[in-house]
Amino acid sequence: MATQRAENMADNTPDQAPNEAAPDAVVVRFAGDSGDGMQLTGGQFTLSTALAGNDLATFPDFPAEIRAPQGTLFGVSAFQINFGSRQINTAGDAPDVLVAMNPAALKVNLSALKPGGLIIADTGEFTKRNLDKAEYEVSPIDDGSLAKFDVLAFDISELTIEAVKEFGLGKKDALRSKNMWTLGLALWMFDRERQPIIDWLNAKFAKKPEIAGANIAALNAGHAYGETAELSGPLKQVAMPPLEQSPGLYRTITGAESVSLGLVAGAQLAEVDMFFGGYPITPASAILHHLVRLKEFGVTTFQAEDEIAAICSAIGASYAGQLGVTSSSGPGIALKTEALGLAIMVELPLVIVNSQRGGPSTGLPTKTEQSDLYQAVYGRNGDAPMPVIAACSPGDAFDVGIEACRIATQYMTPVMLLTDGYIANAAEPWKVPDPASYQPFPAKFLDGLPEGEEFLPYKRDEKGARPWVKPGTPDLMHRVGGIEKNATTGNIDYAPDNHQRMTELRRDKVLNIDVPDQQVDTGETEGELAVVGWGSTYGPIRQAVNRWRDKGRAVSHIHVRHIWPLPANLGELLQGFTHVLVPEMNTGQFKTVLRDQLLVDADSLTKTSGQPFQIAELEAEIGKYFDNVPDNEGGKVPANKQQLPSTEA
Repeated sequence: MATQRAENMADNTPDQAPNEAAPDAVVVRFAGDSGDGMQLTGGQFTLSTALAGNDLATFPDFPAEIRAPQGTLFGVSAFQINFGSRQINTAGDAPDVLVAMNPAALKVNLSALKPGGLIIADTGEFTKRNLDKAEYEVSPIDDGSLAKFDVLAFDISELTIEAVKEFGLGKKDALRSKNMWTLGLALWMFDRERQPIIDWLNAKFAKKPEIAGANIAALNAGHAYGETAELSGPLKQVAMPPLEQSPGLYRTITGAESVSLGLVAGAQLAEVDMFFGGYPITPASAILHHLVRLKEFGVTTFQAEDEIAAICSAIGASYAGQLGVTSSSGPGIALKTEALGLAIMVELPLVIVNSQRGGPSTGLPTKTEQSDLYQAVYGRNGDAPMPVIAACSPGDAFDVGIEACRIATQYMTPVMLLTDGYIANAAEPWKVPDPASYQPFPAKFLDGLPEGEEFLPYKRDEKGARPWVKPGTPDLMHRVGGIEKNATTGNIDYAPDNHQRMTELRRDKVLNIDVPDQQVDTGETEGELAVVGWGSTYGPIRQAVNRWRDKGRAVSHIHVRHIWPLPANLGELLQGFTHVLVPEMNTGQFKTVLRDQLLVDADSLTKTSGQPFQIAELEAEIGKYFDNVPDNEGGKVPANKQQLPSTEA
């Protein structure tokens, strides 16, 4: 066994000397077969880390196949967590610790592990059969190919079977507790409490106490292994002090949970009940799963037979006086497109959540991408304008959900809310906001007219919104439909001038939505380079920009929430920079929107691998704009690039 250098663990920082203090951040990746429970292991480790007061960010990464053949390369499931005693914005570039439950997990994830990182491997799974499935001729544990890493290899499978022997389980059932044994070891390594996990196991298996007991025994055995094994070199305990944060109520939240709570909060602020019509699709299904538990807040959930029925039911609910909401991913949004046009034509409030994934077609169902932006902004027949907003993190999805509800109800329009697979599945600590800090925006229903006044269903208010009328309201009977209608009466009207007018009215209503001015997230309002992002690229852009600012470079980070319409001041803001770089997980879609709308000569950095950007990728690209410029550590910095205030690492 090689010796673990625990002191080297940090989020992509240079190696530290052996005697330096413990790191302020560590990246751990749990990897194994789809049936090994890696997502559950990672989730419970996340819980214990949050309770310890560390900041964190996670990245679940699982295969698209419902159940790939056991032990195969394409059946590997992984869960990565970056946690520490400083602010964390990403799930980390390179893991410091890789827990590999079988040869396939090792092979798929080894290239990501930082040099000198620690590998914990279950030798019980490194059989000839599993090595063949992973396309290894010989075991990498024995052939010297892992020499640049620290390796802790032992038979976790056998140790688990021994730990649960008293419960009389067969070998197959006993090995189901292997992930808990591994979790116990990880809890010991990072000085985490076991009791919350024990409480969770007792609650989860309340009706099967023998299963709960076996899992708890495995958890305790893994923890005890770290405590008692004579492995002073290979295995060390790393203490991670809590992050100092402002007082308040915190909880760990995923993007799917956050957007669900935000939508419910938005409906409450609009003072209307909410109807959610959905159809299962990865990674959007979790929104339905969360909302179904929130009935006490006036939420009705409906799992439809298909995507078209899901959105049409939501439109019907909006017509009836509730806030209709639906969600899907790219392929499902494509199926909803005709109904989206209907909602735009009849001008009813509707929120559509698009949890983007790799495409086209079925594409990469469990991987992340930002490639539905064209679909969101332009992807309907006819001139069919619709507001589009994007969340930048799991916690941010709450506020974006509220904003979507505000725009939909105040302007009588569908709104598309963009998240992606990374945001939906990732978790982070979230400070629960004070409900009183949000300004209500009560929806206005027309419930009557002055005597003698004619009801005009498409007479508009100062926002360009038509009246919202509940069916059955006396004297306000009206019809809605997909055929062009008269600009005031709502009756069918094919007249050329009327269609011209209605097209312009629908366009202008959306373009005149009150979008807040764009702010600079990091840096100054002018300089050499602006890195402009949207959506889930926020974390890695923030970190990369801060690293270059610490070197004295005039680089700023601008992150856009309102994709359509764009903030009115964005064009003028970007004119203050010599260069504009737009990193996005597609082939340059937002760059095209910026060039189209603002005539900004922006550069693209694109990625369509199904994986989020790494900090190092962005850092290297930003560096190209500062080639041959003296570093503040190596000489005088030019006047326009003087040393800037220090920012987070």
